[in-house]
Order: sequence, then C-alpha cells, then structure tokens
Amino acid sequence: MAFTGRRDGGYTDGLCRPGGHPNRGKEQVVIEGVKHIVAVASGKGGVGKSTVTANLALAMAAEGYRVGVLDADIHGPSQAKMLGVAEGARPEVAGEKTMKPMRAHGLQVMSMAFLIDTREPTVWRGPMVAGAFQQLLTQTVWDELDVLFVDMPPGTGDIQLTLAQKVPVDGAVIVTTPQDIALLDARKGIEMFRKVNVPVFGVVENMSLHVCSSCGHSEPIFGEGGGERIAEEYDTRVLGQLPLTLSIREQADGGAPTVVAEPDGEVTASFRAMARQVAEQLEGASSDTGPAISFSD
Repeated sequence: MAFTGRRDGGYTDGLCRPGGHPNRGKEQVVIEGVKHIVAVASGKGGVGKSTVTANLALAMAAEGYRVGVLDADIHGPSQAKMLGVAEGARPEVAGEKTMKPMRAHGLQVMSMAFLIDTREPTVWRGPMVAGAFQQLLTQTVWDELDVLFVDMPPGTGDIQLTLAQKVPVDGAVIVTTPQDIALLDARKGIEMFRKVNVPVFGVVENMSLHVCSSCGHSEPIFGEGGGERIAEEYDTRVLGQLPLTLSIREQADGGAPTVVAEPDGEVTASFRAMARQVAEQLEGASSDTGPAISFSD
C-alpha cells in the first residue's frame, strides 16, 4: 500500500532540493525518498512520546506502508534501544556526505545514537543541536518511504523550529497524559505547530487508565478526560487512549515494542487504529494539495 502522489520532484541522488510544497516557504527543501513527514511531539518529557512513536510507526508498517523513524532527540536518543538496534551499530556510508538508515522490525531508522557514544553527554549549544538534527534529516538516504515519523525532543525550541522551517511537515501528533500539568505543555506544542502552519492530526492520551494485574481494578491515576478536553479546545481529535501497563514499558525496554511483541493484542489494535487515522488524514492532505503555481513578470 502506498500514498498517491510524490512530493520530492523525482530526484534520485539522495539529496534534498528546494521547493516542492505549495503551502510552505521557498527556503524549505523536500527530502528525497520521503513522501510524508509526521512529527510526534509532546511539549513535555516523560509522557511516553518515544514509545508512542515507535509503536505508531510499527503499526503503520503493519498496515502496509513503508515507514521510517527519525530520532530527533539529540541529547537523549532512545529509538535505537526501543527498536532493538545493537549497541555500537553504525550506518552504512552511501556517499561523500550521505548515509543509509539502519533497519529494525521492518522500519528504516536514523538516530544520533548510531553516530556517537551514547554513554557520553552531548554538551552542545542550540545551534549545534539544530545543525546535527538537520544533517540527520537531509543526509540520510531514505528508501522510498510513505511516511517518516520524527520523534521530537521535549519542548518547543531549536529542533522543533528547524523541522518546521526547513522541511514540509504534513502534520503532527501530540502525546500527553491526562494530568493538568502535562496538558499545559501539550497546549504549547499545539500552539507552536499552529504558528508554523503544521496541522495537528490529533492527540494520543497515554497512561489514561491503570488496570491492576492482580485484582482487575481500574483507576485513572493521572486524571481523566484530559485528552478529550484539549482535542475539543483545539478542534482536533483524540486518536486513541493507551493504558498504563507494565508490559508496554518492558517491551520497549527490551527492543520489541508492543506492536511487535503482541501483534494480536488490544494495545496493538489501538495503535493500528491510530495509524489508520493518520493515514486517512495524510490521504486527505494529498488529495487537497494541488500543484504549486508561481507567476513572474
């Protein structure tokens, strides 16, 4: 299965080129081999954004799409471990300034974890971080992806702005927990994407309910209804609600996220339903986007 249309202008040398997206600025470039880019953001750390990114990408692949994941957290990359890439693995060089993504569970993956010793801190100022992210994005030779999910770092800083300004992002998925403190930062994330004209596809409410493994009692530890309130406030949708369970954490830590570890489970079914909603909105964006028209004297 593949999305209709291409955004990349047909270049085949693995490099990005100017223009190509009628709703973005002239300074932007499109990425060769990538049809659609979806940012997964939270505005706040600790809400399970990276776990959601990995599982959502795997769910999209299970639906028949060619999918990649770019780990944009330069300071704390986690996708390599979550997706089971061996420590110390390095990407294959594809040219003088390009490299091939790693492969994991059928996904194409690129992360700073493949280029540095992850035990050492990345003590860099903002411009260096943004520059490193841009290199990962534009110097990776992606192999005909339908969707590239970008696992964003917490906050609304340099990397978020670099992504929105440098490449045409089709949409964003916001991950939050139901608690009011997390919702405060989720609102900031939504507002940021609005300011740079990136549509928000929806909200994923993580850790929405805990079910006791011993007695079956369910309890909304972090509150309830937060995802629905913020979705209504910003005229978007709740893509899905995920439980707070030990297995999701153990599977991600073990390098085989839930969609891989329990392909027929309820949580996997939730992720696949989310993936179908994202695909639906990407299809809508493709059909609504006409050719870019320019006028000159």
